[in-house]
Amino acid sequence: MEKKKKGKVEIVNRRAKFEYHFVDTFEAGIALLGTEIKSLRGGNANINDAFCLFENNELYVRSMYIKEYAFATYFNHEARRTRKLLLRRPELRKLERKVKEKGLTIVPYRLYITERGFAKLEIALVQGKKSYDKRESLKEKDSKRDLDRMRKIKL
Repeated sequence: MEKKKKGKVEIVNRRAKFEYHFVDTFEAGIALLGTEIKSLRGGNANINDAFCLFENNELYVRSMYIKEYAFATYFNHEARRTRKLLLRRPELRKLERKVKEKGLTIVPYRLYITERGFAKLEIALVQGKKSYDKRESLKEKDSKRDLDRMRKIKL
């Protein structure tokens, strides 16, 4: 029998790369309940609609969906509850300063489980793209795909 790898779960918000310019990224821990981490290890999460905000000098992620754990009793969690992000104090101050000053925002980009079994959320400090930037992103993506096809044909 094979042993299951711990760091296998990875949930990515692919739409974020299309919608925003990434300025900086941070790795944050998440304060989760027992049923949430069990459900997360099964890959039952979605971060496409999630967003981060500051409350009382602490960073929280809202609207992140973690499916209710199937084998839980009445101790199950709410699917879209507000969850606290765990960052060091200087990182929090830096993020809060930049969000207030420049009109930047914080978006969850990647949710994964480390080899040690901890759930981590990669958050990005982002700036919104204009519609013409999005068209350029689509053109670059199409040209890259065409080049990859040409390379495969030559090989």
